[in-house]
Amino acid sequence: MQFFTDTHYNIVDKRKMGYILSGTLILLSIISLIIHGGPKYNIDFTGGALIQLKFDKEVSIQDIRSAISSIGMKEAEIKHFGAPNEVAIRVGAEFDLETVSHNIEEAIRKAMPDNAFEEQRTEKVGPKVGHELIIDAFLAIFWSMILILFYIMWRFEFRFSIGAIVALVHDVTITIGLFSLLDIEISAPIIAAVLTIVGYSLNDTIVVYDRIRENMKSSSKRTANITEIVNRSINETLSRTIMTSSTTLFVVIILYFFGGEVLRTFALALIIGIVIGTYSSIFIASPIVIDWKFKKA
Repeated sequence: MQFFTDTHYNIVDKRKMGYILSGTLILLSIISLIIHGGPKYNIDFTGGALIQLKFDKEVSIQDIRSAISSIGMKEAEIKHFGAPNEVAIRVGAEFDLETVSHNIEEAIRKAMPDNAFEEQRTEKVGPKVGHELIIDAFLAIFWSMILILFYIMWRFEFRFSIGAIVALVHDVTITIGLFSLLDIEISAPIIAAVLTIVGYSLNDTIVVYDRIRENMKSSSKRTANITEIVNRSINETLSRTIMTSSTTLFVVIILYFFGGEVLRTFALALIIGIVIGTYSSIFIASPIVIDWKFKKA
């Protein structure tokens, strides 16, 4: 089954609108990151102690904060975790996990004796380990893009690699920027999602690039028009791109709603990445091949 067959959309002539939209999203992402002092990292990267509790009844964040304020935990980060009766409490790395966990639980039992709870998990990450994880995460993203640059230069041409790298930087920047705008923490699963987005977006881009190369070879050098070739190539692969993205997006949306709290932000990152990656392979990566050609002409 195929949709969008034999299409003749004039996509490349609308590329300036795509550049403006992408530039606006990137600018908003950068402004948000500057305002927030960079991405908001979770305990995986910043270090600290995390205690997750499950109560018999619903519990408010304010009640928990009031309970642990008496033991000097006013600055603790408290939020619901998946359900109104589950909370996650995070404190700084300077606290001993066993001691702080015991003190917090005792303070809550004393303040809310009629709402029993059980400990779901406790974990601690040192600040040094967290800092190393941040560096390793960004190095993973950086080196993946460098290797992609050389791969596409080898398989296609230099101008194709520029388009692919710009699209990947575009996808990663907007994804992280949207997480900053939504005030969502960056965790290890989010980094995994970002690397997945890089691969997914690149796959879409290479499919279009392959068709561009085939059409360039089959066209007469004298009559070949790079704009027409790129536009025709995008239209010829449009059905495959939309169908692949739609089916993948459908699965990830289900994962977002039914995969639980732990996987929710991971799924959200993939949803954003799939939408942005599909858009960038059509409106960013391929049009840049045209503009780079004209620049060098």
